[in-house]
Amino acid sequence: MCLKVALVMTLVTVTLAFPSDLYGPPRPVYKDQPMPYSYAYAVNDHYTGTDFGHNEDSDGRAVKGSYNVQLPDGRKQTVNYMADHYNGYQADVNYHGEAQFPRQYGPAATYRPQPYQPQPSYRPQPSYH
Repeated sequence: MCLKVALVMTLVTVTLAFPSDLYGPPRPVYKDQPMPYSYAYAVNDHYTGTDFGHNEDSDGRAVKGSYNVQLPDGRKQTVNYMADHYNGYQADVNYHGEAQFPRQYGPAATYRPQPYQPQPSYRPQPSYH
């Protein structure tokens, strides 16, 4: 009798736990609306020599912008770009100024590395052919 009650209780539990309607009504589909935005920033720190910036505008479909950075050789690199879903990312890279390579001062190297001459760690056995 206990086995029958346990079996019926298990059957009722499984039946109640299983949802009756696996597929409900379709959920509403919302089309993504364009989200226009615009932002810009610039950093110019004379102490560390950091100089870069970026600005970008979007109408929700296409993005236009530019960024610039002061390179270590003294030139300024400017990238103007446009991106959309049809043409992809298109960039126009420009360099302003002339590259400068200042002479490096310091002591000359006064050492020469010793040639590597490894010593065997065991005495090789003669081979008889």
